[in-house]
Amino acid sequence: MQLRHLIMLSLGGVIGSGLFFGTGHIIANVGAFGTVLAYLIGAFMVYLIMLSLGELSVAHPDPGSFHLYASKYISPASGYAVAWLYWLNWTVTLGTAFTAVGFAMQYWFPQVPVWSWCLIFGSIIFLLNVIDTRFFAESEFFLSIIKVVTIQVFIVLGACAFFDVIPFGESGSPGLTHLVGEGGLLPNGITPLLFTMVTVCFAYSGTELIGVAAGETNNPEKVIPMAVRASLLRLVIFFVGTVLIVATLLPSEAATVSKSPFITVFEQMGIPYAADIFNFVIITAILSSANTGLYASGRMVWSLGHDGMMPAGLAKLNKRGVPVNALAFSMLGGFLALASSVMAADTVFVILTSIVGFSTVAVWLSICVAHYRFRKQFVASGHSLSELKYVSPFFPWVPIVGGAMCVIVMVGMGIDPAQRIALYCGVPFTVLCYVIYHLTQKVKKGTLDKTQGPRSRVIAG
Repeated sequence: MQLRHLIMLSLGGVIGSGLFFGTGHIIANVGAFGTVLAYLIGAFMVYLIMLSLGELSVAHPDPGSFHLYASKYISPASGYAVAWLYWLNWTVTLGTAFTAVGFAMQYWFPQVPVWSWCLIFGSIIFLLNVIDTRFFAESEFFLSIIKVVTIQVFIVLGACAFFDVIPFGESGSPGLTHLVGEGGLLPNGITPLLFTMVTVCFAYSGTELIGVAAGETNNPEKVIPMAVRASLLRLVIFFVGTVLIVATLLPSEAATVSKSPFITVFEQMGIPYAADIFNFVIITAILSSANTGLYASGRMVWSLGHDGMMPAGLAKLNKRGVPVNALAFSMLGGFLALASSVMAADTVFVILTSIVGFSTVAVWLSICVAHYRFRKQFVASGHSLSELKYVSPFFPWVPIVGGAMCVIVMVGMGIDPAQRIALYCGVPFTVLCYVIYHLTQKVKKGTLDKTQGPRSRVIAG
């Protein structure tokens, strides 16, 4: 992969169903100002995570990097758990992405069930991934270009509507009415802001894909820092800019999960076919997110198989170097996540979003802890920082503050009854990963002892 692929891969993984559908959920809960504030806090949090990840990725540019960092600088069992959490993150994201595509298609075909569109587009995403890595990177590049350009157009048109340059609705621009709100900046208090941070983290999940792709990138010590800086700048502009437009123009009572608030804003602008065009863009954007999600989860499964933590068959590559078995395994997980949303898609979408938010924050926390311990071990072993090709600034505050923010988000999940399902699913899943790791390691150790028994007796004698 080249720099342009890496930047668009990071953007492609982030700009998807979380932004286009999750934003409506946040606006409905915390109002316009609270939504903008939540995304600003999330952007700062992501910035800290990416600084830590940049140093680790340049020092260890390996595919499936997150679990390697955790294994080396936290514990092998933690690495195993992080790998599975990240797989859970993206395979469940596949389910949310396919469900969101179904929502978007119902804008045109309200009688066609969501699951049928999921099967069609799921097959397309799988084919894009199994051809080869370069084809995947090029397809993701152009899919991301479509939504990046459209979001820029949306910001411009939204700004024009805000200043009444173009008509908006029947009564014109609401100005700052929705942003300030009748009940103040935070009409429901500050507590709901904490609750919505998991949805914001879900929306921002994918920025860490730079670390996953590091092992398939040319000249990572030069490309990764540039990609980190470029991606963060674009994410702040795209997320905060678009959310500001939507939150300003759209009243909170008009925000829902099953219909993108972006479509509602375009409908109010009265531009012919604008809503249809943007709905098409939303579909391509979500497919782009699913595309990167399958890529990430497939590489994580391949890494586990390669390291002997999963069946060796999942680590096999085809003639073009693509881990087809690992991709098929991850695709199965995506369809299992999807199957649970057939009966109540809008409700399950929020639940799946919470689960992805938990796994995302858990992986981010592991990055902060691994970065802190990596730097401490590196200096303690007598090395100089000048030996590192990329040095994260403001150490140790970057990993400490970033990790603390991750913990606060998890506390918010536990307080909010609607988000608590993420902990009910995520915590037992994490504990199970630790248990399975230690059990499998005991089995391996016992097998190794039996095979090495005679040699052990020779050494003892």
